[in-house]
Amino acid sequence: MGFFTNKVIWITGASSGLGEELALQLSRENARLILTARNAEALARVKEQTGAECFLLPADLEKDNLDQLSAAALQAFGHIDILINNAGVTQRAVAEETRLEVDRRLMEINFFAPVALTKSLLPHFRERKTGQVVVMSSMAGLMGFPLRTSYAAAKHALQGYFETLQVEHTIPGFSVLIASPGRINTPISLHALTGSGEAHNKMDKGQANGIPAATCVRKIVAGMRKGKRRVIVARGERLLWAFHKFCPPLYYYIARKVGANQ
Repeated sequence: MGFFTNKVIWITGASSGLGEELALQLSRENARLILTARNAEALARVKEQTGAECFLLPADLEKDNLDQLSAAALQAFGHIDILINNAGVTQRAVAEETRLEVDRRLMEINFFAPVALTKSLLPHFRERKTGQVVVMSSMAGLMGFPLRTSYAAAKHALQGYFETLQVEHTIPGFSVLIASPGRINTPISLHALTGSGEAHNKMDKGQANGIPAATCVRKIVAGMRKGKRRVIVARGERLLWAFHKFCPPLYYYIARKVGANQ
């Protein structure tokens, strides 16, 4: 019996990218999956690929009632062992050119949705005296980066909220893992929001040359198995983070220069 065998795992943003890869790898670990995303057809494709016991729960985390969504997820298998808050959207616009409604949308999807889903399941985890929450933050949650003002703000907020939850909770057998990937080779930049709220529709060079999604997910899954509080998966961003902490002038110079050449 492996760590994930028969565990019920709810993955949001499961129709592509890291969410899809999480579903594939966890299905090989004999987990039972609840998959959520807006695109029902894409979810069906992921389910077929996994060959696992899956319950599809299409939803729009920006607009739907998340308490009702959590209730539906709990009904699927009768309980939930792990919630993976993976759904999110990034940004490709400078602050001055980003409409306020886009700023709010980025916060709603990247911060308020995972907070709401987690809060709705905390009583369930307390009752069962077990549970795990995984939140997909970003290296942009640890430091700022050009063209991602509100995305970085949402991820910073996510980081602060769930680090505090790690400290304050009193639920036996419960843990929180914050994953902070750098550039990973996923389609996330295609769906990034421009200043007007439209899709970026471009595969950024840095994204295309990023760490393979399978590699990133393997490290996150290993962190889940070990009950870690933080997993960082990054290359150059890790070095930039070191400059951010220990040599701020160099961090500002490099971040501005790299951001200008995207």
